[in-house]
Amino acid sequence: MAVVQERFLTAEEFEQFVLLPENQDRLFEYIGGKVVEVVSNNYSSEIAANILAEIRMFIKGKSLGRVTGADGGYSVSGARYMPDVGFISWDRQPESSHAAWNPLPPDLAVEVLSPTDSEKDMTIKVANYLAANTIVWLVSPLEQSISVFVPHEPVKHAGMDDVLALDGLLPGFKLAVRDIFPD
Repeated sequence: MAVVQERFLTAEEFEQFVLLPENQDRLFEYIGGKVVEVVSNNYSSEIAANILAEIRMFIKGKSLGRVTGADGGYSVSGARYMPDVGFISWDRQPESSHAAWNPLPPDLAVEVLSPTDSEKDMTIKVANYLAANTIVWLVSPLEQSISVFVPHEPVKHAGMDDVLALDGLLPGFKLAVRDIFPD
């Protein structure tokens, strides 16, 4: 992520900033009062797509919720985030949000680390997600591991031989970590 705006902005100023004509083809997040451009790479994007596909196939036809990709924005603890994969249950949001930034935080946020991600910004994002009662999967492509953050629980780390589950959110969903990372 690259900081675009050095001075701190309000959420309203951020929303005006992203609507400027010169910013129409760029993706931004609002982290700790700063405008941060979202920059990914193909490998991180492929990992996110693998996770999104697994969740989408699991929820298809089950009326469990909606899954969004890397350009799905959410308001989270006063910030504006675009997780690589987001899931929000139908219990919390029965109708699709057509707003640029969903006013509700996701139930699950998957953040796949990219080389440009700042550790400080990711720490802020995880803390804000947890404050909003969002489960976070922080995926490290280089280490081929996932840190699982669940509100009010200690962090868990999953490696290639582990299986991820979302029992309280998506009962019966299982995803082998090795199926996330491309061969």
